[in-house]
Amino acid sequence: MQTYWTNPSVIEWCQYLLDSYADWIKLELMDRSGTPLTQAERLFNSAFIVASHGTEADPILNYGNQAALNLWAMDWQQFIRTPSRFTAESPSREERARMLQQAKIQGYISNYSGIRISSEGERFLVDQAIIWNIHKPDGTAIGQGATFSNWKYLD
Repeated sequence: MQTYWTNPSVIEWCQYLLDSYADWIKLELMDRSGTPLTQAERLFNSAFIVASHGTEADPILNYGNQAALNLWAMDWQQFIRTPSRFTAESPSREERARMLQQAKIQGYISNYSGIRISSEGERFLVDQAIIWNIHKPDGTAIGQGATFSNWKYLD
């Protein structure tokens, strides 16, 4: 099994993701003890979903922990090449875009619910998700993250 969290760029991204979450939400997403490498491993192996995308015009997923990879039924290489809009069904993409724009303006949103779809066509309802802007220490916007623990598969 590949250990993606050991890649220096992934370790750095995890720090931006975790720091930005703490800045916006005023809580830590997870235990931040240990080195950045230890934190990257802990985040990757967390039971809750964590995913993020960059700032491209059509944002591409750039991080998913193992729980996210399992939920969307993708491996790491497939996940990080996928436009994030493809995590939602076509009819839900407009609503998803509005939600992301709202998070971009406000810095974060909480208690988001919406229908998503795996790469294999399995539909699931996400409940109580938090979406937040990811930034560098100088404030430069570099993406958006999402986390949630509650979802259920739909018929």
